[in-house]
Amino acid sequence: MTHAQRQHRFMIFFALGLVYFFWGSTYLGIRVAVEQIPPALMCALRFLVAGTLMLGFCVATGRSIRYSARQMTQIAIVGILLLMGGNLTLSYSEQYVPSGIAALLVASISFWFLVLDALMIGDHHISPLGKSGLALGVVGLVVLLWPKLTAAGGMGSREMWWSLALIGGSFSWALGSVLSKKWQSGSSLSATGWQVFWAGLGNLIYAYFNHDFSRVVWTGRGLGAVLYLVVCGSLIGYTAYIWVLDNAPASLVSTYAYVNPVVAIFLGWLILREKVDGFVLAGSAIIVISVVLVTSAKIKAKAPVVQMPAVEAVGD
Repeated sequence: MTHAQRQHRFMIFFALGLVYFFWGSTYLGIRVAVEQIPPALMCALRFLVAGTLMLGFCVATGRSIRYSARQMTQIAIVGILLLMGGNLTLSYSEQYVPSGIAALLVASISFWFLVLDALMIGDHHISPLGKSGLALGVVGLVVLLWPKLTAAGGMGSREMWWSLALIGGSFSWALGSVLSKKWQSGSSLSATGWQVFWAGLGNLIYAYFNHDFSRVVWTGRGLGAVLYLVVCGSLIGYTAYIWVLDNAPASLVSTYAYVNPVVAIFLGWLILREKVDGFVLAGSAIIVISVVLVTSAKIKAKAPVVQMPAVEAVGD
């Protein structure tokens, strides 16, 4: 292995480490932020600030932020799928679902990753090991949600329905991630900045029509949580995620889905005193094992994969 290869390998695992820690802690940050700030407005504030800072940095350092209409459309689609379909759903859910359980439900991203990557990029078969992981993951989700499924009126509770909504949000996140990899739409800091900015604008429009501005209560605790999410979740975590997504296999990238819940559950228990019972521990163990099986499954190609051309920014 050459020095350049070792350095690239180090950068991949360093970026993954940033995603592991900071995204694991953002579940706690979101839970605190949405106590007084409506979710869509919180997401709008978080992403508009982060996206504007990224784009401003690009301009200040001479990087081009110009893209063709087609490229900008792809960038906007990816940003909205990731940070509205995925992150806004998570933010709403954390009004009713404990942050640790929310992180475990989001781990279903790895299952969607495997299926969507096979269908949209790899054109390959899912191995028996991968299928076993998918099946075991469903079992883990059932165990995790079992107290809510069996409780009187559980199927009608907000916590139950928002728990299920998180699985749909995970699909949106995985779809945006696979499209980003296919289109190479986040391969530069300027493209990432535009993704975050368009998601922030989309959240702002939704917040306006949802009358969030009339319901918000500004507190130091809430603004502090938003600031943490801007710096650690968006500027550091999201940039690292998009970079590693373009430089490592999707199966390796998706391993964050079984590290983040460990961080989230620990922080939720330590700081917010969230309940950790036998169902949470059993469901956690099953889901983590299933994600390990999914991400370690070997891929059997059905036909040679055609490499998609990279999307380049207009100008130098």
